[in-house]
Amino acid sequence: MAATTPPKVVFEHEGVFIHSSPDESEDQDLISGFLRIVDKDGETLVEYKPLEDADPSNMLCACKDSSSVVEWTQSLEDNPHRPIDHQLSYETEWDMINAVSFRRKVHAHGDGGSNHTNDRNKWAFSFNVCDLRSITVKCEGWSYITFRLKDGTALPAIHFHQGGSTAFLDSLRKSVQINESPDDESVLIVSTYCKTFSQSFENLLDDTNYGLVQKFKKDPYTTTLGGFSKVTNYLFDAFRAPELECHQRPAEEVADLLGELIPGLEINQQEEPGFEVITRLDLGPRPEVQRRGPVTMEEWAKYQDSEGRITNVPHLKDLIFKGGLCHAVRREAWKFLLSYFSWNSTHEERKLLQKRKTDEYFIMKLQWKSVSEEQERRNSRLRDYRSLIEKDVNRTDRNNKFYEGLDNPGLILLHDILMTYCMYDFDLGYVQGMSDLLSPILFVMENEVDAFWCFVSFMDEMHENFEEQMQGMKTQLIQLSTLLRLLDLAFWNYLEAQDSGYLYFCFRWLLIRFKRELQFQDVLRLWEVMWTRLPCQNFHLLVCCAILDSEKQKIMDRKYGFNEILKHINELSMKLDIEEILSKSEAICMQIKNCKDLPHSVSEILGLNTVTEPSAALETSEYGILESPQTSPRSTNRQDHFVSNGHSHLKETTHNGCKVAFIS
Repeated sequence: MAATTPPKVVFEHEGVFIHSSPDESEDQDLISGFLRIVDKDGETLVEYKPLEDADPSNMLCACKDSSSVVEWTQSLEDNPHRPIDHQLSYETEWDMINAVSFRRKVHAHGDGGSNHTNDRNKWAFSFNVCDLRSITVKCEGWSYITFRLKDGTALPAIHFHQGGSTAFLDSLRKSVQINESPDDESVLIVSTYCKTFSQSFENLLDDTNYGLVQKFKKDPYTTTLGGFSKVTNYLFDAFRAPELECHQRPAEEVADLLGELIPGLEINQQEEPGFEVITRLDLGPRPEVQRRGPVTMEEWAKYQDSEGRITNVPHLKDLIFKGGLCHAVRREAWKFLLSYFSWNSTHEERKLLQKRKTDEYFIMKLQWKSVSEEQERRNSRLRDYRSLIEKDVNRTDRNNKFYEGLDNPGLILLHDILMTYCMYDFDLGYVQGMSDLLSPILFVMENEVDAFWCFVSFMDEMHENFEEQMQGMKTQLIQLSTLLRLLDLAFWNYLEAQDSGYLYFCFRWLLIRFKRELQFQDVLRLWEVMWTRLPCQNFHLLVCCAILDSEKQKIMDRKYGFNEILKHINELSMKLDIEEILSKSEAICMQIKNCKDLPHSVSEILGLNTVTEPSAALETSEYGILESPQTSPRSTNRQDHFVSNGHSHLKETTHNGCKVAFIS
């Protein structure tokens, strides 16, 4: 079990007061206390405690399953044997928000129903910054602040008689986005900041219900991925101040706020210098395509020479793209598709490689296995990684026989590989959702070392999806919007009119490559097809377009709005026909390639008409893609900031043709 992460105080200020009466009566008390911002278990809390408050049994706290703040009391009968010194420890005092079972305090005859000798503790409060809606800042000789939560609760005003309000707000801005209300300069509107989105994937995609809006408010990134219907209320609530709930902001302001939710995501809708303007094009008819059966063991063997080298790689990839692989071939073929093995390597070379990679793997595994409890106590990042991995492993594909049941060896391997990856790439470490990418690979490989190195190759491609700035997600959403507008301007305009032109409902598809949209076996088929890098770059974006093409008529005919679109897309999960999708995706690619006046930005996205100097080592596939049998077509150099899947054709600068301005 993971060690508990001790709270980290990131801001603390004493001499903060609560006035016991809102008016200026002579009888009122000044409750002196300290204000803290605390990071605990990946969450950021704001806490106020009176200086004389030493009894943690009564405080205002935001309960874990609700955004509401109510007054609670801990019944002595609930835990009669807890030692007094343990009750009063700092860690326990703040930890009971998460760990102690509370019940609503009973009030009798108008009083608090408590016999505490010191009732100053009733002014203590704590809340998660994700529950904060607005902050009112006023000055009457000194600054005072009032917090209003998303359920409408207004906490007691806190007065900074000795200064410190500016430092507090500056520290709070590191955890949330704070913007001035357009109608009242004293009101600051709070929205969730990037850190929450990029680091909190808890319960990723696991929920199928639509009634967990409060959970979304606590963890919007997580719940966006879990069920898009849950995002709706959060988005519209977050875009409105409590004083302006009856007035929805204009679409352009909503777009700006969406950009805040995923920082750096800028889909420019105004024509600017240097941006290519896409107008309606006649793409011509969409061709019919035929798929074939999967590559069998016998077919695979025919493409190996006597020493084990794979011959005629482009043709073999064509076969894999057209029909996938039978399961018996996958364990070997995926190692080539994921560039763990070179297509031109011999049996002996692969054995030597595996021996070397086995040594490398267990050296890295030993690094985290040999960390003592004392060392880990002083390594918060490793503790956090371990905690997240343990949570995710215990709920990853548990309905699959490979991972079902208690103490399943598959779960142990899943855990160990993910922990070792943290040693391989400690900067990224583990972000929740990565277990979804590893699970199918481990299922196919049934070998810890081989699964690890194949996962490393896949993560080289997916790395930017999980980085804090989410550059990969930003780029893919922009590119997908570009493609959809080219393919179906009317549908794109409809989505735009419903405030859905940013295609956020495709976020989950892109983040983990349709892992939660398809049946497990269909995920295997889709991934091996995409790993051929045929028939173009970023084929997964055309898969998105194919799904949307199948659903557009229903969305438009039924006049779905923002809410309904999110819900409808979410409900497609596990209902998609992979062969139909792949056929339509390939047909769309061929249709685009046949277009004579294809916009440059689209050519860049799909890697078409790329000027490449052929050499003797390069072979051309059926789809005109030049490939080397000895190297992976995917760059693994993350420092060059290549957009999308790391393809070297799409290096992002402020002047290239990948940025597109849409005009309706």
